[in-house]
Amino acid sequence: MDRTIKRRPFQGITNIIRFNWHYYVIAFAAIITIFILKNFLTATINLAATILLFLVIASIIISLFVSWFIYDYSDLYTFNWLEKLNISTEGCMVNINAGFDESSEILKDRFPKSELIVFDFYDPKKHTEVSIERARKAYPPYQGTKIISTNAFPLEQNSVDTIFLILAAHEIRNDDERIFFLKQLSNSLKDDGKIVVVEHQRDIFNFIAYNFGFFHFFPTKTWNKTFASAGLTETSIFKITSFIKGFVLSKNGIAS
Repeated sequence: MDRTIKRRPFQGITNIIRFNWHYYVIAFAAIITIFILKNFLTATINLAATILLFLVIASIIISLFVSWFIYDYSDLYTFNWLEKLNISTEGCMVNINAGFDESSEILKDRFPKSELIVFDFYDPKKHTEVSIERARKAYPPYQGTKIISTNAFPLEQNSVDTIFLILAAHEIRNDDERIFFLKQLSNSLKDDGKIVVVEHQRDIFNFIAYNFGFFHFFPTKTWNKTFASAGLTETSIFKITSFIKGFVLSKNGIAS
């Protein structure tokens, strides 16, 4: 029997609008304002306003469509992509989020033989995005989730088989803090353990999708530098979509 938890239709895109509604209010207010002012402008400025209006509307439509494609249509939350990776889906599995967890319940349901430990490094003093605050109010944390600090990972050395960081690591904005955190994760891994990092990239695809919002993501070269500085080796790189890239990491000198 298929035990995999099914996400509700359009759950991803609905959450994006729900948690970021203020951006859409501003955008629609701008659209209405430009549309009204167009009637009072000279022909040249009217043309420029029309182009701007088109770009704003197109940007909204593209970002919503891409978000639906990623979070509702793709395999991101089916975890079918794990089947292509040489990692353990049993033993001690750790899932780490940054205040909003859409994956722990699915992981535990898909891999019931694993011992799943869930950590949340959300810090309201550092992570001040209103969208995360709204998400936390709307969705209770996975049962047993423990709040941690990026400066103090609470697991012993050589105790974990697999660690997941799904769309979370980019919330650690400081380079040194992010490197130190990953070093701690590496220390907790067993010799054959793996860390799976899944992230948007600051690239042309995400620029087309999210415009200047893509600056919230890091470019691949930044991730490469971060992993190397943390003493981690990239054993596999994969794409879930053109907008999402995954990295499978192991301790330096240990690769399968």
